Amino acid sequence: MSRVAAPNIFYRATTTSSSLQAHTAAPVLSVTNRWKDLKRRQIVPDRYRVELMHDPIYNKGTGFTEREKDRFGLRGLVPPVVNTIDQQVARVYRAFHRAGHTLPEDIAEGREEDVVAKHIFLMSLQDRNETLFYRLITQYIEEMAPIVYTPTVGYACLHASTLFRRARGMYFTAEDRGDMHAIIENWPRSDVDVIVVTDGSRILGLGDLGVQGMGIPVGKLSIYTAAGGIDPTRCLPVTIDVGTNNQNLLNDEYYMGLRHPRIEGAEYFEIMDEFMQAVYMRYPRALVQFEDFKTPKAEHLLNRYRNSFTCFNDDMQGTGAVALAGLLAALRRTQTRLVDSEIVCVGAGSAGIGVCNMLADAMIRSGLSAAEAYNRFWLVDEHGLITSLRPGLHDGQVDFARRSAASGMEGCSLQETVDIVEPNILLGLSGCGGIFTEDVVRTMASKCENPIIFAMSNPTHLSECTAEQAYKWTDYRATFASGSPFGPVEFTEISGANKTYTCSQANNMYIFPGLGLGVVASRAVKVTDRLFFVAAQRLADCVSDADLASGKVFPPISEIREVSRKIAVAVALAAYEDGLARVTGGTMDWHSYISDLMWEPVYPQLVRSNTLL
Repeated sequence: MSRVAAPNIFYRATTTSSSLQAHTAAPVLSVTNRWKDLKRRQIVPDRYRVELMHDPIYNKGTGFTEREKDRFGLRGLVPPVVNTIDQQVARVYRAFHRAGHTLPEDIAEGREEDVVAKHIFLMSLQDRNETLFYRLITQYIEEMAPIVYTPTVGYACLHASTLFRRARGMYFTAEDRGDMHAIIENWPRSDVDVIVVTDGSRILGLGDLGVQGMGIPVGKLSIYTAAGGIDPTRCLPVTIDVGTNNQNLLNDEYYMGLRHPRIEGAEYFEIMDEFMQAVYMRYPRALVQFEDFKTPKAEHLLNRYRNSFTCFNDDMQGTGAVALAGLLAALRRTQTRLVDSEIVCVGAGSAGIGVCNMLADAMIRSGLSAAEAYNRFWLVDEHGLITSLRPGLHDGQVDFARRSAASGMEGCSLQETVDIVEPNILLGLSGCGGIFTEDVVRTMASKCENPIIFAMSNPTHLSECTAEQAYKWTDYRATFASGSPFGPVEFTEISGANKTYTCSQANNMYIFPGLGLGVVASRAVKVTDRLFFVAAQRLADCVSDADLASGKVFPPISEIREVSRKIAVAVALAAYEDGLARVTGGTMDWHSYISDLMWEPVYPQLVRSNTLL
């Protein structure tokens, strides 16, 4: 089949102007040719000798060729050996396990794995050699993802002030008001595709960590590159520091953020407005992902910007799409329909509301009215079942508050709610470890032949229940997924046969890299609910019958780049069909176009500039 030419897209032509006018007036460049040139990886660095070696973008360590050593004055500055990148991967992979005490000899001696040491090792490698870092974690993504991101990143954020090695990304503070348009110019890259930003107010299930939450944007963007092929030089992690309400941090002599309580109200949103305006003045085509903002600010920020900027909230929309995809696969396994389900959701914060909104939207797209869809949900928070009688409900909770049973059920416990509702789906987004007790799960299993249980909170100690508990308490009839990783569960069937269920991790990394790649590829002007719905459907389609039979509701993490590619194609096509894409051209081969777009961790050929001294 003949290859259809990729569309042309406007790109920034200069590195000095941040004005929207200068940006949009730039010459038209061919995206496909631009990225093919990058994939050939011949570049001209503006570094020389030690300065080149100390730049993680250009550094190759023992991978510099003899010609490159001559070109850039590196002879005598690096060991004489010339290694391939695969040889380097083998070396650093062994060093990774040595750092974490998981070499064969460590295991034989009974040494305990040190995941924090592994995390520090990987971050140090990223600081030295980004290409090698991404080659390593891409090659061993299933093993590396929990170290680079959840659950290990939670510990790294908790102790960020003492684990700090070097700054990554950008920090904007409440004291920068009036200067953010100038500060954004300090970022050295003229083009940015994806920005992940947090204010540190709700880091995972750990609460307010202030600027110590920077590990979340850094980790997310590492996954964007490893799983979605986003060029790491076009990624920008950001933390907005408006103070912290965490008294332990305010009392910590090593804390690196502003030492005052969080700014709230109109002043907070003025700070966020200035940040968003500054970002989109310099990078008007960038995708901004909001991460770990506390409810209800998360919802307010999303509604404030979603129709004006290309942005989304991963905790609400990303988690919702992952849950929807997992449930579509689980319902395939149990041979039931989403529109016929009764859903009890524990947790009514940004993640819980985001998941329920995504599921309700899917029900409406499948033919239910809005009222019928909302009536399928029963939300429980720390005060019990939420009904319309509850004072102080925020906007996102109002639609899901129970009305017909409000008089007698307000504040019902989870146990009581499960007993009355008889749900076939139990969702955990509470950040309350162990809240799915044996009584709760057994009650559900006694009223449902094939219960679906998603314990989605993380890190691991905050999971609502473990995989083994969910399976055991349902007599191994449950379909289970979790937000944090759990090992396989072995059991003996009634027939006497031994069987193993492999637990799926309902990790947002199944959605956001592919969704982001599709948005970047199409240059979508905004990220709509339909794009998430399409992404969730495509992810569910990637789950094979063999996966379902083994207990999984998501494809193997080892296949994540191909999964992300498929999601990106579906998202880009939907954006184009809906008139959201800022691309020119007719019918095109989106799969080939996006494959060309994906960054690969291979060393570039370094070419000396005539202007280098």
